[in-house]
Amino acid sequence: MSALLKFALLVDWVSTRLGKIAAWAVLAAALISAGNAFVRYGLDISSNGWLEIQWYLFAATVMLGAPVVLQLNEHVRVDIVYGKLKGNGPVYVDLFGLTFFLLPVMAMLAWFSWPLFIRMYETNEMSGNAGGLVRWPAMLLLPLGFALMFLQGVAEIIKRVCYLKGIHKMDTHYEKPVQ
Repeated sequence: MSALLKFALLVDWVSTRLGKIAAWAVLAAALISAGNAFVRYGLDISSNGWLEIQWYLFAATVMLGAPVVLQLNEHVRVDIVYGKLKGNGPVYVDLFGLTFFLLPVMAMLAWFSWPLFIRMYETNEMSGNAGGLVRWPAMLLLPLGFALMFLQGVAEIIKRVCYLKGIHKMDTHYEKPVQ
């Protein structure tokens, strides 16, 4: 089990690093957006490429940031039952959700998005907008992000099983969001 736990902690490390890239992508998108607004309305010049790079950076924020949100246990959940569970109840609910919902959906989405990326890469598909960008880098973020979420889901399952066996310490406290 220690090899699996080491794998889970390695996935956590990777997710944390990619989460920092996602955070920088937010800043870059905001700066590009402000610069683009200034150039467009202040100087009356612009390019669709500036708008599209913002979309690409937003895609990077979501697809690279989602695994760290799962790792930090800050993801969205249904609070009707989860918030009332005591002891190991939330851990078992997490295990059920990760195993039967997250992993199959992420695997399916990665599987279906991969051929789309390959097709865009092989054809070097460009945006239809004047001054638009090549599309495959943004499309790569889909299968990559789904695969990273899948790996983080596996890591979360490993950590929860280790927690239940008393091998790994975990903060299982869940604070219900303010309504």
